[in-house]
Amino acid sequence: MTDFDRAQLRRSVLYVPGDRPRAVSKAETLAADAIIFDLEDAVAPGAKADARETVRAHFAAFPASDRERVIRINALSTPWGTEDVLAARAAMPDAILIPKADDVADVLAVADALDETDAAETMRLWAMIETPRGVLNAPAIADLSRQSGARLDCLVVGTNDLAKEAGMAGATARQHLHAWLMQIVLAAKAGGACVLDGVFNDHKDAAGCAAECRQGAEMGFDGKTLIHPAQIAPANAAFAPAAEDIERARRLVAAFASDDNAGKGVIAFEGSMAELLHLKQAERLLARAAAAAQRERSESP
Repeated sequence: MTDFDRAQLRRSVLYVPGDRPRAVSKAETLAADAIIFDLEDAVAPGAKADARETVRAHFAAFPASDRERVIRINALSTPWGTEDVLAARAAMPDAILIPKADDVADVLAVADALDETDAAETMRLWAMIETPRGVLNAPAIADLSRQSGARLDCLVVGTNDLAKEAGMAGATARQHLHAWLMQIVLAAKAGGACVLDGVFNDHKDAAGCAAECRQGAEMGFDGKTLIHPAQIAPANAAFAPAAEDIERARRLVAAFASDDNAGKGVIAFEGSMAELLHLKQAERLLARAAAAAQRERSESP
């Protein structure tokens, strides 16, 4: 799987508590595009060391995977952060997820720690935006994705913590977060980073989860973080290109490739004008659709 393909396949990103060995081992069999092995919020303080060892043992047993794997560490300012970074570096996941990234320094500190231990350049960093300060600094954080040494690849919204830090409460808190969510999406797009929506808390509400996944896709998120395997299918469906969009993209690519339009930057297409930027969008959509189809084939029994 190429890095480009992986960037297209973050529709469903499942958190798995690191202190639950059965859940950790089962993660490799799930249809999620990516797995976050969690050493932070999902693990009680007294279980941190055991969680770290469980995740380390899992990566030793499964050094390779056909899905993207991420380890969420505790902040470097906590008693567990340094050991988490060392364990994650040894496990060699695709990325390390930094919690509560308030500013650029929080990301660069982990990047520096990886450099000091000669971690492979392919090991990326994801940053959680889950505080008001993180939202305000999201543009600067996202811009790190353009700096190779910073390793940043993805922003992850922590909607629960963000609502809590802002003093929001109740079942409708998300609707009041929309302006901030769009601010994070805009920052990610400007910086060239992937951006993932926060979790849907009620894993028994299938309809509500599907609706929020569709909303996240409409808002411009690249995928959604999840708390339960039952949420994987709705996320995969919501963040996959629709069949009619795939067919239109194919027609557009074919139109630009025709002899009549060879070398043109603007063409007439189905009643409107299409530019090269539309061609690039169509090619990206088709690449995303192809990667999703390949994943579905690999998951089929």
